[in-house]
Amino acid sequence: MDQLLQQIITFIQDNQLWAGPIIALLTFGESMLIIGLAIPATAILLAAGTLIGSGVLSPWPIIIWGIAGAILGDALSYWIGRWFGMDITRKWPLNQHRKMVARTRLFFYKYGVLSVFLGRFMGPIRSTIPAVAGIMNMSHLRFQIANVTSAIIWMPVMIMPGYLGAKGAEAISDSHGAGGGSTLLIGTILSVVAGVWLIYSLMKKTPEKNKTSKERIKAGNRH
Repeated sequence: MDQLLQQIITFIQDNQLWAGPIIALLTFGESMLIIGLAIPATAILLAAGTLIGSGVLSPWPIIIWGIAGAILGDALSYWIGRWFGMDITRKWPLNQHRKMVARTRLFFYKYGVLSVFLGRFMGPIRSTIPAVAGIMNMSHLRFQIANVTSAIIWMPVMIMPGYLGAKGAEAISDSHGAGGGSTLLIGTILSVVAGVWLIYSLMKKTPEKNKTSKERIKAGNRH
C-alpha cells in the first residue's frame, strides 16, 4: 500500500495536468459505499496539500476537482441506498459490516440531515452515511445541501495540514534568523493542533450520551 501511495503521489507530481482528475477519482471512490474503506484518499490529499504549499501544484484545480468527486461519490451512494432500500443491508457486502451499518444508522437517527454533513469528516462511517440517508428516504434536496456544503469545507480541511507544513518548512529554510523560522513553525503546529482539536470536539460523544443511546435501543427492542 505504501508503495502504491508513493507511485500515485509521484505520478501527480510529474503529471500536473492529471492531478485534478486523479484527485477527483480518489475523492469519488472514498465517498462510495464500502469501496471508500479501501481507498487511501486522505494520505494522498495530505501529500497534495504539501505539493500545493511547495508551489508544485496549483491549488484551485485540486480543490475544485476534489470537491466535485466527493459530491458525486456521496450522491451516487445516496441513490444506491434509495434505490435498494433496507434490503441492501442484508446483502453482500453490507451484511459483512453489520456493526458499522448499525452505528451509522444510530448516528443518522440522532443527527438527521446534520449527520450527512458531519459524516464527511468521520472516517469509519464516511462512506456509509450517504447510503443510509437514501435508505431512510431523506429528502433529496436536504441531502444535496448537506452533501455540497460539507464537500466544500472538507476538501480545504484535508489539504490544509500538508499545505501549512510545506509553508512552514519553506519559511524556515528561507529565514535569515532562527527566531523568525521558529515562530512560524510554532504557529503552523498550533494551527494544525487547533484544527484537529476542533474536529475532535465536534465529533466526540460523552459516555453519558453513549449510554443513553444504548438504553434507548434496548428499550426499543423490549417493546
